[in-house]
Amino acid sequence: MGLDAELERLKEMVDCALVLERAGWELDGRESTRNAAKYRHGPGQIVIVVHEGRGWFDPLGEGRGDVVALAQRVWGGNLGQVRRALRPLANLEPARLPVERDRQPVAPIDAKAGWAKARRPSPGSPAWRYLVEERGLPTRTVRHAIVADQLREGRRGTVMFAHRAAGREVTGWEMRGPDYKGYLKGGSKALFRVQAAATPSQRVAIAESAIDALSLATLEGWATSTVYCSTGGGFGPATAAALKAMTGQGTRLVAATDNGIGGDLLAERLERLATEAGCGFGRVRPEAKDWNDQLRQQSREQAGA
Repeated sequence: MGLDAELERLKEMVDCALVLERAGWELDGRESTRNAAKYRHGPGQIVIVVHEGRGWFDPLGEGRGDVVALAQRVWGGNLGQVRRALRPLANLEPARLPVERDRQPVAPIDAKAGWAKARRPSPGSPAWRYLVEERGLPTRTVRHAIVADQLREGRRGTVMFAHRAAGREVTGWEMRGPDYKGYLKGGSKALFRVQAAATPSQRVAIAESAIDALSLATLEGWATSTVYCSTGGGFGPATAAALKAMTGQGTRLVAATDNGIGGDLLAERLERLATEAGCGFGRVRPEAKDWNDQLRQQSREQAGA
């Protein structure tokens, strides 16, 4: 068996929870469910295991990926060392599993009504200052997203970035601020989207967050016939449906994902979707960790020139 093929098999046969157990992480049973097991390792270190043990993410940072990426995160080492560490764990089960407790389901929320009630950011407002001063977005970009009805003022200085389904109705929103990152509880992830003009889009660029989508649009000078989108870190049925409605013959799907294993995994999924839709596919990579980091780095360099 080739080395690449063995890695792919290990991704399917080794549970992320088992890797964390062997690395000394503890299951937080009170805050875990069957679909999302929370593991802790000392103060400030948390990993959530999802996708039936086949994936994970760091809720306090940007880390996410498969069991190979997790093994490198907790143990270090190159792919050869990781492969040797994972082989004995194939087809084994974790010692502890979350016990499903009775809990109230999250009530669906009227995202459309909530969006209509929220205020738009304005010059000097907390959300405006966060986008311009902390995230380095030009006022032109912020104004354009506001005019497109994609931004709202959230609580405690956060910004709300609308996600819209295939029919363009609001399904929820990403929330970003100086001290908070999340998504509307009870809402569903679809796509954040914005473009230079209301013309048919021939290029669909997909980033992992709305701020990265706006940063890429800024860096590209709002390319003609391009719609800049964000999955908000998820990829559920509503996201897939919205993308399929935007792609087909004559369009090109571009994975504008972050550098790293998480970005690679999403790019692979987008490539499969493009193949199914019969459209073109490409990938653009930021020179920094993500597009917002690249935008801020470029601004600093220009200021120092």
